[in-house]
Amino acid sequence: MFSKSRINEPGPKTAEPEKIETPAPAAPKPASDFAPASTPKPKAAPSVLSSDLTVTGNLKTSGDIQVEGVVEGDIRAHLLTVGEGATIRGEVVADDVVVNGRIVGRVRGLKVRLTSTARVEGDIIHKTIAIESGAHFEGSVQRQDDPLQASGKPAAAAPVAAPAAAPKAAEASKG
Repeated sequence: MFSKSRINEPGPKTAEPEKIETPAPAAPKPASDFAPASTPKPKAAPSVLSSDLTVTGNLKTSGDIQVEGVVEGDIRAHLLTVGEGATIRGEVVADDVVVNGRIVGRVRGLKVRLTSTARVEGDIIHKTIAIESGAHFEGSVQRQDDPLQASGKPAAAAPVAAPAAAPKAAEASKG
């Protein structure tokens, strides 16, 4: 709205008029230079494994995965959504796990949600869990503050199980 004009500014007067320089057009920048370094990347769309797809092998991403087909292997992701017709045979590790379909294997997640159509056969290690009425679940449920830490057996169960098995093995070898 208001602006200062150079005409009204006090200072030495020059005989030559001021030249305004315009910079030469720069070469096109690479895509990585368009966004400032401090700006976070926009969140990527989830990877979707369609219902006619069967994957044999492990999947690992820092993003989101939506499984509608069959996965024979372990999955590690930020958010895993298992569709109603999907089957996963392997360990699942994710910050958020939403199960609408079937998982055969251990589930580790900060937030785990089994919907009414879920079928889980395996242990669930979680920080928070929600199981809707109608969900089928066979296994144990264990709460941990950091369920994503270290795969394998839960830390509390490993020391207890090992000493209990040792005396039985010793007795069997005596007889």
